[in-house]
Amino acid sequence: MSHSSRRPPVHMVTQARRSLSDDIAYRQRRYLLMMGIRAICFVIAVCLYVNHFGWLAAIPAIGAIFIPYFAVVFANGGREPDNTRGFMEYRPNVPATRDPRTLPEASEGNGTRPVEPGSADN
Repeated sequence: MSHSSRRPPVHMVTQARRSLSDDIAYRQRRYLLMMGIRAICFVIAVCLYVNHFGWLAAIPAIGAIFIPYFAVVFANGGREPDNTRGFMEYRPNVPATRDPRTLPEASEGNGTRPVEPGSADN
């Protein structure tokens, strides 16, 4: 008896993907860490502004403004789809249009070509 039957591919541990729950937990931790950094930036900006440090307070304030954007982008950037076919073109399911010149009714008849008005073949 030969062992030539197909076996499912074996993945090495280094090639295996994280489980979905581990991936979500990682993204949640990263989001919370970034939002914690945002809160610290906001507190620092308020403290600097209250102590009259002027434009120096703008640096952590800018961080507090833009960090949420990156936190959301990183949190939503989870697993990529397993679709290896790539981009699928949209093909609407509509009936085909017909050219009136190629309709079967136009080619039926007595076997002669129709005569156009004003032609010399009368």
